[in-house]
Amino acid sequence: MSGVDDQRIQRDVLAELAWDPQVLPNEIGVTVDQGVVTLSGYVDGAARGWAATRCAQRVRGVRAVADEIEVRLPGTPGRTDGDIALAASRALEWDSFVPAERLDVSVADGWLILRGEVEFGWQRRAAEGELRRLDGVRGITNLVEVRPSTPPPDERTRQEVLRALTRTLGGERVTVEVDGDTLVLAGVVRSWWERDQVERVAWSTPGVRVVHDQLLVGG
Repeated sequence: MSGVDDQRIQRDVLAELAWDPQVLPNEIGVTVDQGVVTLSGYVDGAARGWAATRCAQRVRGVRAVADEIEVRLPGTPGRTDGDIALAASRALEWDSFVPAERLDVSVADGWLILRGEVEFGWQRRAAEGELRRLDGVRGITNLVEVRPSTPPPDERTRQEVLRALTRTLGGERVTVEVDGDTLVLAGVVRSWWERDQVERVAWSTPGVRVVHDQLLVGG
């Protein structure tokens, strides 16, 4: 990848940051080296940092994103770990797709640790997504385990995933292998958005407990 391509990617990432209302672009620096984007600076919450990373991943030509953004919470009196824990519990309870009764949240210095068990991988992702939006959160460690009731036959699972990928992306550039409750993704996708969509399909598959993502982001 040439320096001209890196310059174009840098301009596009900066434009995407400025376009996204969830990000404060003046606080974030962007450098690019051979398609690898490094984000630096600081934000006032984990949600903004996550949104900035997603902005960079959406840009065409980005091969990887190194997140070096620092979370600096504003001095808000009364926003204790207890307040954050309570808000986290309520957020999970309000999401009808998340089994809140099977999840546990602990907080230390603004950092959330999410534990428990769910039946589907998409529930694990949904729970983390709810917590990312909370004020005062510095980061999240997701230790939730996926424990499906009964894994379906391997070939049936593989065919169902391939059909879902075909409906979403065409699917011809992605291969799927299944071994019991483990699903392995390989191949090349055009963007980080496509990679995220493939992972979404994989984690939405009934009976899948583990997803090994070996996808490459290319042209």
